[in-house]
Amino acid sequence: MDRLSLDTLLSGVILTPEFMNTMLDGALTFLGGILTLILGLMIAGRISRLVRSSLQRIKRIDKTLVPVAASVVRYAIIIVTIIVMLGQFGVQTTSIIAILGAAGLAIGLALQGTLSNVAAGVMLLILRPFESGDWVETNGISGTVKEIGLFTTHIDTFDNVYISVPNSTIWSATIINHAKHQKRRLDLEIGVGYDSDFDVVEAAMQSLMDDARIHKDPAPVFHVVTYGDSAITVRMRLYADYTDLFQLGWDLNRRLKPALDAHNIEIPFPQQVVHFANKP
Repeated sequence: MDRLSLDTLLSGVILTPEFMNTMLDGALTFLGGILTLILGLMIAGRISRLVRSSLQRIKRIDKTLVPVAASVVRYAIIIVTIIVMLGQFGVQTTSIIAILGAAGLAIGLALQGTLSNVAAGVMLLILRPFESGDWVETNGISGTVKEIGLFTTHIDTFDNVYISVPNSTIWSATIINHAKHQKRRLDLEIGVGYDSDFDVVEAAMQSLMDDARIHKDPAPVFHVVTYGDSAITVRMRLYADYTDLFQLGWDLNRRLKPALDAHNIEIPFPQQVVHFANKP
């Protein structure tokens, strides 16, 4: 075949209007897919930064959760962008979405326990039933929270034992947070003899209320609680800051007996009175 006939063939087959339109459509589709990918990556990065900055301004959101949430949003947008781009190239995205859904379901079932801990960790970080440094009781564990992670929460007991608790265990259990409120009530109780004068007992216990750590509002209040077998239980109810609560309680108990002794108030011990009947 000579050169003239080859040029004639090429001009007749390749350079037809249909072929040119096909080439133009393919080029536009390719450029559209590339632009979709670039635009999706730009939007993903911008929205990720927006989510990060917005969450950082919310004080109730733990700092550990901020980068995780921003990354989840970014990769979700990237996945959607890739699916849209493949759809522009003529790929059947329905099957891809089905495959991703099946893969996600399989991964979710395989990592069910781990994902439940992650979900519980996210809820703990968002709702904040406790924070690092709080004294909590949950699921039979009592101690100070050291760290709240996505998988586990680290607690140090009062005898300095480290405990790592799965977040799902904490989330499904009752949480008692002793440090949630700054103002706490303290009850100072003791048993006194039945021959005691309540006014004198109150005066003796009120003499301990000059401590600067005790709140003046509400003021300490004296109560007679119960009449027991060998003593009358009395109580002085007062309020103090949580940070002072334990040391204040120990100090007041240390000073309580000397104060009662100074007012000649008996602190009885359990006893029984036995009566002997006269024999006929």
